[in-house]
Amino acid sequence: MKTADRVRCEASECAENFTEETRAGEDDFLARLRSGDESAYEELVRKYAGRMLASARHFLSRSEDAQDAVQEAFLSAFRSVGSFRGGSALSTWLHRIVVNACLMKIRGASRRPETPIEEYLPRFDETGHHAGPVENWAIGPEEAMLSRETRQTVREAIEKLPAAYRTVLILRDIEELSTEETAEMLALTRNAVKVRLHRARLALRALLAPVFAVRAEA
Repeated sequence: MKTADRVRCEASECAENFTEETRAGEDDFLARLRSGDESAYEELVRKYAGRMLASARHFLSRSEDAQDAVQEAFLSAFRSVGSFRGGSALSTWLHRIVVNACLMKIRGASRRPETPIEEYLPRFDETGHHAGPVENWAIGPEEAMLSRETRQTVREAIEKLPAAYRTVLILRDIEELSTEETAEMLALTRNAVKVRLHRARLALRALLAPVFAVRAEA
């Protein structure tokens, strides 16, 4: 079972069913925002800041960077609320804005030395068998993602992935965007997203396997 089937980010847990009643309520709320109602802006921040920060922390390890991304996302939302036509839930629109803000920060950051992803991928000999021992896991990677004790270990492993692969993994397996949505957000083809996601998952498992193998032997 892939990670996306088990992990549910805070934004997904709080997502609203976009019913007709919800649409009517959001239309009224949007009208207040577009009219410059300060209380509506305050309500927007109170209601969505927490889940937007949770999403930002998936992409940005430094708390200050995540907070900056949320602030930039709100400023962008305030500036563009007049052009939002309500084709999706307000929460969905805000989520896309904060994800874009995070991606902008990642792209704009000074490039750090990155280990090629090939260094993390499993190796095979000329017969097609694993070149090294295959670690037995005490628990699966999906359970590891849900464990409070191992969450930081998983986070650190994800951070080791090259940015091009890390962002695809986060968008697909943690933020739970579709292949099409991920491709659109990253200006990639669907096939490129699938290839990067597959390699990112293999690399992440390789990075985590020795950790959990050691714990299994303890």
